Amino acid sequence: MTGSTRREVPATAQWEVLALRYATKGLPAAQALLDPDPHEAESRLDYFVWLCRDGKRNVLVDTGFDREEGASRQRVMRIHPVDALRRVGVEPEEITDVFITHLHYDHAGNLRHFPNATLHLQDAEMAYATGRCMCHARMRKPFAVEDVKTAVEMVYRDRVLFHEGDYTLFPGLRAKLVGGHSKGLQMLVVDGESPLVIASDALHLRRYLTDGQIFPVFGDYLETVEGYRMLHELIDAGAEILPGHDPDVVTLYPRIENDWEDAVIVRRRAAQQT
Repeated sequence: MTGSTRREVPATAQWEVLALRYATKGLPAAQALLDPDPHEAESRLDYFVWLCRDGKRNVLVDTGFDREEGASRQRVMRIHPVDALRRVGVEPEEITDVFITHLHYDHAGNLRHFPNATLHLQDAEMAYATGRCMCHARMRKPFAVEDVKTAVEMVYRDRVLFHEGDYTLFPGLRAKLVGGHSKGLQMLVVDGESPLVIASDALHLRRYLTDGQIFPVFGDYLETVEGYRMLHELIDAGAEILPGHDPDVVTLYPRIENDWEDAVIVRRRAAQQT
């Protein structure tokens, strides 16, 4: 599959899925691969949030980072995630649920923008982000302390629903605990004739599935590579994988608007199929 070939967007039984790119960053290969090929000078990561909606609920998968955090890490924000949602017709108050794959800075910022949402988080992720591992600078580097503090505050406001392991979020949306990149990393599986796996950082780049590479930030190496085995099993069962940071996402799927290259539709609800 070349970057210029767009995928046919299937209709799902219930959920529409949009991928919204909000930022980007060119990286030396040494920062994008654990064992970089010396011939590979540079890689690129794109940053996404994902919206799943069924006409009743708006489930936001991750919340991105804010402008200040992105600038401090030399990321280029193309559009604020809240503005991207508004452009597809969803106000932040209309987000009913926020599914946080993990609490890294680029996935759990902006939580305060969604006042009516329930936050879904793995027990293991909160324990990791607030426990002794954060005594080590290398392990806490991908976390933003203000974002973690906000998540803790939401617990005290009865805004967080904790989960342990795999579970059904809503009919047609299933969570799978992966771990690895972060100890409580979870993926979201959107059911349909061909299930769609919103892999987030269980798979940064699609090519990792074939070249065995991993992103050089992880809480547990074994869990990371075992996550690849899980993804291969899902592929063998007919699933389609949506990587967390692959620039090919915005070239493989059709744009929502012809003049907006950062928003694509990955799945349509069955009733919307024409």
